Amino acid sequence: MSDGATARGSATEREEARKTAEGLEHLSGFGNEHSSEAVPGALPVGRNSPQRAPLGLYAEQLSGSAFTEPRAVNRRSWLYRIRPSAAHPAFTRTGNGTLRSAPFTQTVPDPNRLRWNPLPAPAEGTDFLAGLWTLGGNGDVTQRSGMAVHLYHANTTMRRVFSDADGELLIVPERGGLLLRTEFGLLHVEPGHIALIPRGVRFRVELLDETARGYVCENYGAPFRLPDLGPIGANGLANARDFRAPVAAYEDVEGPVEVVNKFCGNLWAATYDHSPLDVVAWHGNYVPYAYDLRRFNVMGTISYDHPDPSIFTVLTSPSDSPGLAGVDFVVFAPRWLVGEDTFRPPYFHRNVMSEYMGLIEGAYDAKTAGKGGFVPGGGSLHNMMSAHGPDRETFDRASAAELKPQKIDDGLAFMFETRWPVSLTPQAARAEHLQQGYDGVWQGLERHFRPLH
Repeated sequence: MSDGATARGSATEREEARKTAEGLEHLSGFGNEHSSEAVPGALPVGRNSPQRAPLGLYAEQLSGSAFTEPRAVNRRSWLYRIRPSAAHPAFTRTGNGTLRSAPFTQTVPDPNRLRWNPLPAPAEGTDFLAGLWTLGGNGDVTQRSGMAVHLYHANTTMRRVFSDADGELLIVPERGGLLLRTEFGLLHVEPGHIALIPRGVRFRVELLDETARGYVCENYGAPFRLPDLGPIGANGLANARDFRAPVAAYEDVEGPVEVVNKFCGNLWAATYDHSPLDVVAWHGNYVPYAYDLRRFNVMGTISYDHPDPSIFTVLTSPSDSPGLAGVDFVVFAPRWLVGEDTFRPPYFHRNVMSEYMGLIEGAYDAKTAGKGGFVPGGGSLHNMMSAHGPDRETFDRASAAELKPQKIDDGLAFMFETRWPVSLTPQAARAEHLQQGYDGVWQGLERHFRPLH
């Protein structure tokens, strides 16, 4: 086939995928006991594993927590599939590409403030998996603790199927829509949305545009959940009803399908004689989700001062210490600023947590955008106790601004905040798109101190 024919075929595939994505139905709610069947009668009634499952299917449980964990955090789903997951040949090691895992011991943790431009364009024929590029992380995948920060840049739909035994994947698109075909069904996400793929769930990523670019948080620790609201009360932040789970949809495909499994930091591949995305029905609370970040119900001050950024937490992965997250996912969504006698951009601070920040669109209200600045697709890393805050231009502008009600609706930024320092991979530490001279954004902050005597 000629290159032109390949390009036309890809365009046709994208058009078909987008039609599919735009017509999807979904289930609502986060952490719910969902149930769905693609064929009437596929779900057994009154039991999980009958002697003979309906329609000649195989019953199989997928456990996302230990069997004996408390009911409030216990996660599992029952799948009714054409073939059991056990029906596959041996896996063999395959190349990791630019994907890396904890422990990150090849570089010394760096206290310096760092910022990167967007990930460069990939080689032709790069799918989502091949396009994953690891910036760094912490913890240890074999101990199920810590997290990793990845970016992705792809220009080809996946033909293979991927699963991650090391952690769940929080996907944050910045450019290009995605159609995620999972064992549970299909999810559609665009820039401004997120998708959460639980540990061990198999999926394939189809592109809805010529290229796709974004961020991924690989969470090795406790699964993400909605944060407790404390004195906020019963409502606010990310509302559970706005999370979308897929309805059952299956592939009945006979023929070779490559399946790639990430296990203890390495990629392993096997060629199945069928598609593993063959779940006809399912029920449970261990499922993929999608969420529109613009539905985040922002809380903020209506008097004075700036609330701590924890008020913008969408999802949290708790640790053994109450209130201390292994990793938080925080969004800076459109909102009103009305604080009186208040410096309104994020304040200068040093933090016991480490912060990786990315930009989905527009500008972030604490940093100057444009060439050489903080731009969509780029990211910054402020490790624990690294002093940071608004740059000089932002400080000068905000200090002199007229304090009238102000709507921030020209940007969408987010943060992966983690309890441990983020150690870089060598490829991130030496990347050509690592900005040089980032410290310079705070140079020129003038001395204004004027003693009274």
